[in-house]
Parts: sequence; C-alpha cells; structure tokens
Amino acid sequence: MKIDIKDEAQTYLKERIPSGFPMILTTDDGSNKYSSLGGSCAIGDKFQIVILKDADPNYTVELENNAGYDLKTSPSDADLLTNGLNISLWHNALALKDNSGILDGALSVVDWRNVKPETAEERRAKMVKLGDQIC
Repeated sequence: MKIDIKDEAQTYLKERIPSGFPMILTTDDGSNKYSSLGGSCAIGDKFQIVILKDADPNYTVELENNAGYDLKTSPSDADLLTNGLNISLWHNALALKDNSGILDGALSVVDWRNVKPETAEERRAKMVKLGDQIC
C-alpha cells in the first residue's frame, strides 16, 4: 500500500518526528491499545500516527511513502484506506485523505516511545469517560 506525504506535510512532520523509529498509522477510535477514545461517533473517522520505540507485530502492512518513513498499519486499519492515500497540510493541521475525500482533517502525531501501555480495564474506564464527552 502506498501513501503520498505532500511536501508541506513533510516539513510539518520533520519538526515532530525523530528519525530512526518505527511508526504506525492507526485509528484513534478506541479500537486498539494506542487509543483511549470511545464512543460510536469516533469509529473509523479519527486517525493518528504513532511513533514507537520498537515495531509492533500487529502492524504488518507496509505503507510505502515518499518521505522514507518506516510506516506501517494493521490489516484491519488498511481496510479503511483506499487508493490515493495521502497526508497533506490543511488549515495548518495534518489531513489524511484518499480518493474518497478527507478521512481525518486533524491527523495527530503521538509519541509512544516512553509510554507504558494501559491495562484493558484502565483503557475501558478512560474510553467510557471520554466517550461521554466527545459524542
């Protein structure tokens, strides 16, 4: 799978992403250990780039890109992405788009290199609290 990172987005990312670390493109909807958002309104319409200390074996789909990043996604996340996938700068924020249009107009970049993963119970409690606030 390919993703085009537009020039303006590359400049934006250079200031936020340290070199030499694996990254993933994943949803930010409570469906994975990198997201505490909850609520049905978030399913499949929020995404994030997560900087990892080490590769995650659940993220196996290579996202070939023109910026030289070690960037992958999961098979289930890949099902949400189609042809023409790209990251651009839109209204001074990152936007994830494909041929269908804008997938996320506020793509976040999150550094997980020193984050201790939450337990399933901790994540669920946070999702319930945030779900009431975002939906």
